[in-house]
Amino acid sequence: MPANRLAHEPSPYLRQHQHNPVNWYPWGEEAFAAARGESKPIFLSIGYSTCHWCHVMERESFEDPATAEILNAGFVSIKVDREERPDVDKIYMSFVQATSGQGGWPLNVFLTPELKPFYGGTYFPPDQRHGRPAFRQILQQIASLWQTRKSELEQSAHNLHAQLERFADRGTTSGSIQFAPSLHQAAQKFKAEFDPRHGGFGGAPKFPRPSQPLFLLTYHARFGDPEALRMVIDTCHAMDAGGIHDHLGGGFARYSVDAGWRVPHFEKMLYDNAQLAQLYLEAYLADGDARLAHTVHDILGYVLRDMTHAEGGFFSAEDADSEGHEGKFYCWTRSELAALLSPEELALATRAFGITEAGNFVDHSHPQPLLHQNVLSMADPHLSEGDRALLASIKARLLRTRHQRVRPQRDDKILTSWNGLMLGAFARAYAVLGDSRYRVAAERNARFLHTHLWDPQTRTLYHRWHDGERDSVQLLNAYAFLLSGLLDLYEATLDASHLEWAQSIADAMIQRFHDPASGGFWQSPDSPDLILRCKEDYDGAEPSGNSVAALALLKLSAITGRAELRRVAEQTLLWSAPRLEQLPQAVPCMLMALAFAMEEPYRAVVVGDPSQPETRDLLAACQRVHQPHKVTLGQSGPVEPFARSLPAGPSPRVYLCSGNACQPPVTRPEEVRQAITSGKSMA
Repeated sequence: MPANRLAHEPSPYLRQHQHNPVNWYPWGEEAFAAARGESKPIFLSIGYSTCHWCHVMERESFEDPATAEILNAGFVSIKVDREERPDVDKIYMSFVQATSGQGGWPLNVFLTPELKPFYGGTYFPPDQRHGRPAFRQILQQIASLWQTRKSELEQSAHNLHAQLERFADRGTTSGSIQFAPSLHQAAQKFKAEFDPRHGGFGGAPKFPRPSQPLFLLTYHARFGDPEALRMVIDTCHAMDAGGIHDHLGGGFARYSVDAGWRVPHFEKMLYDNAQLAQLYLEAYLADGDARLAHTVHDILGYVLRDMTHAEGGFFSAEDADSEGHEGKFYCWTRSELAALLSPEELALATRAFGITEAGNFVDHSHPQPLLHQNVLSMADPHLSEGDRALLASIKARLLRTRHQRVRPQRDDKILTSWNGLMLGAFARAYAVLGDSRYRVAAERNARFLHTHLWDPQTRTLYHRWHDGERDSVQLLNAYAFLLSGLLDLYEATLDASHLEWAQSIADAMIQRFHDPASGGFWQSPDSPDLILRCKEDYDGAEPSGNSVAALALLKLSAITGRAELRRVAEQTLLWSAPRLEQLPQAVPCMLMALAFAMEEPYRAVVVGDPSQPETRDLLAACQRVHQPHKVTLGQSGPVEPFARSLPAGPSPRVYLCSGNACQPPVTRPEEVRQAITSGKSMA
């Protein structure tokens, strides 16, 4: 099959479709002009490279010549990578959710040539099944309606677009926020959704959604709530033991199809693993269980080994499928294990991993499903030290064998937004765990992003880099997530260059995306290829750019003393007030910003040369306490004036300050930890 236009696109997802018989266009003016010139409706299909059901629909429909013939005759067909263009995805996902009550990927929407939607859904099968209409039947009906009742479809699209505009326009938020009552109410709602049997929140399918437990850790630190802490620790241990965790190669899959974390949807996403590393770090600081720290090492080891570009950027994802089957790379039959292991080893593996002859996973989406497949999970948590040592040897052997299998496809594009999340995870892991490899990885990543995706002359941050080429897209998430990661790196190292760059990104973010009239940040700049300008207000699998921006600006204001940054953050909180009060489950990351804004934060000012071991020990002590209501800063670079005025002494020291009051300086790491833990008033 000759290649279509998508062969020239940098997106690995678009390139997956380059040999489809469908006459695909990428999102852009060429496609829009074709729809206008030929007076055809647009068929818009949005997905991402590691999306299992995207692969299924491609195999069933987009590779089918008869389906392609209908599409090519009656439609202008456009493919979009949602990870490159979340702003496009947000608009049409909002439409499908509003009109059908559900969402997901692949997202398939029919538009007028003016880009206004009139019908859409998610996965459409090739024939009627599970209550879903057949895709070819839908195409034929819409093509017929476009020929016979075009004006009605256009009027419907016009009306639906007007409704979307009203939905997107939340107007100006006035009034104030009740800080403590809002936080208490939110915590109670999360507690009501907690699954006491399996951990996590809600039922199947179950997503980690790390911002939820991270908020509960913040709540525990603020109000001393042991129940909130227990829920988080139980959830962390349950996820760690489940099949959602790759017990051989490290890292976590995107979600579990069951309530018990046992059978995952096998794709691995950079943003999940970045947030989970942060969650396990904070849980370790709050609880002290070394197993939680071990999970952090496990996640970051996977990223360093399998997801890092030679120059330091982090790749985006790994697929769920290999050789056409979901989970084939990760699953094992009992007979496969019996051929690899001794009888003693097999007995232990069977008990520890819950192996059965029948298996616990079947890839029902494939016409010839693999049978008797076992997802590995820690079914027996009560292993002796001897068992654990033997199991480690078994796992190493299974991993070596797995390396010989056909690996799932890796999406090797580098996204600034997700890299910012992982940059922060490596920086925090260095600060908390002291492993110098993590500092090296974080600083290499920062250099990569600065070199390839930042234009210092125009203070422009681009979103995607792939094979030496960057895009021209501007997205709030890129600025906000990288700003957050750079602040983590600054606090871990006190390298003033990281703070200077963070400040430049914050200023550019406010200039490009902030809405001074109504508060909050637009997802992207105004553009002719977007029928709506949206503000994201949902902390889902990824936190929203608004939530991350609000918390990062509050921290940056505390470090630099720039009051205007705090005002922008507070205006964003006011814009979010209806969500915070009416549906706090939707905005756990914004709740963390609310908790940070509740009172003047502590500032741990480290006085001394950060390159010297004694100063580094004090800096590490500042980071190894679970106190989310704190920032750490030095005395060089654009830090606030009061910190620069604090006197040095014969040896490095730390001042714990609030406002213009400080505790007496301390010079030993254990004193630093005690001062931060005690939370004494700044008298």
